[in-house]
Amino acid sequence: MSELNKAAVLEALKAVTGPDGTGDVVSLGLVSDVFVSDGRVAFSITVPETRARELEPLRLAAERTVLALRGVERAMVALTAERPGGAGHPAHANHGHGRHPHPAGTADPAHRAPPQAPGGPQAATRMGVPGVASLIAVASGKGGVGKSTTAVNLALALKDLGLKIGVLDADVYGPSIPKLLGLSGRPQTVDGRTLVPMEAHGLKAMSIGLLIDEGTPMIWRGPMVVSALRQMLMDTAWGELDAIVIDMPPGTGDVQLSLAQQAPITGAVIVSTPQDLALIDARKGLAMFQKVEVPVLGIVENMSTFICPHCGTRSDIFGHGGARHEAEALGVPFLGEIPLAMAIRERSDAGNPIVAAEPSGPHAAAYRAAAAAMWDEVAVLRNKGRRAPAIVIE
Repeated sequence: MSELNKAAVLEALKAVTGPDGTGDVVSLGLVSDVFVSDGRVAFSITVPETRARELEPLRLAAERTVLALRGVERAMVALTAERPGGAGHPAHANHGHGRHPHPAGTADPAHRAPPQAPGGPQAATRMGVPGVASLIAVASGKGGVGKSTTAVNLALALKDLGLKIGVLDADVYGPSIPKLLGLSGRPQTVDGRTLVPMEAHGLKAMSIGLLIDEGTPMIWRGPMVVSALRQMLMDTAWGELDAIVIDMPPGTGDVQLSLAQQAPITGAVIVSTPQDLALIDARKGLAMFQKVEVPVLGIVENMSTFICPHCGTRSDIFGHGGARHEAEALGVPFLGEIPLAMAIRERSDAGNPIVAAEPSGPHAAAYRAAAAAMWDEVAVLRNKGRRAPAIVIE
């Protein structure tokens, strides 16, 4: 058996017949974005957008073919679609530079149809995560504001409220959850396909960082990222949970928009630092969730103020109160202030987040107060009759 590499994967895929029963997916030029690392294989198959659901058996056939290769532990296969164009651009044309792939069943964001109301024509196709009552996104308009640290500590604070909580690391290009929770190794599988989430500090967790080597760069395009996230969410045996906290990628690009649309969530939390530059980006994140009709549960001001551990002097390094004022101006809840503290950073770097490491300390109390306010907003949505939405597989 030859070494497991891109060439071996492509050779095996020549056995997969093309969409119309003629040729094979490789010879037809439909396979792209092939990624092989440490027993994990990922690739895209380009199909006509209108036939994405019809050709799901083709995706499964390609997945089974690759899984049969010696040395393959897991395969991630995405159906992608060309942007709708004029004549002369068939689905099996040469896919070189200038291609604009999007998740199967979705259009380019600039031409995307508005979200359908609950109970609409697509309602029957929606599939929920079995046993999971709520899905909470923790997002930011930019990186570097402490979103992942906030997500993990909010999840731990929810657990301290007596809830059963999972964490999904959706930041594929920069996964932080394994480091923050002190996790290493590989997740087990139930049947060779369904992942068993790893556990730390009483949380169930799944991250792409647990499936690839730490130093492996993620160079996937949008469709592969969305497909990987969908599989980590849907093909993980989460069990009975009150909520999954999703550590979203920073920013408001196509991956974030696609994830928000394909996995409708109970509500979103925006994390921002107090200064004006961060708040500008926080507004963009909030606007994105509003456009896809996801309720904003509130805003958290992270790195709110700094208290010198030696002299006790307070310093507002990034300003103070900006997120509170922004929340008031936008008419969304303000969930609380988290200080800029060395202990939070040190505990996070050690894989022992502050809420777990110092549960009686002031920083853990700040996270618990924010988590309680956030959970109150979830309860308000439920009392208004908004049911926890299902996860959409478009």
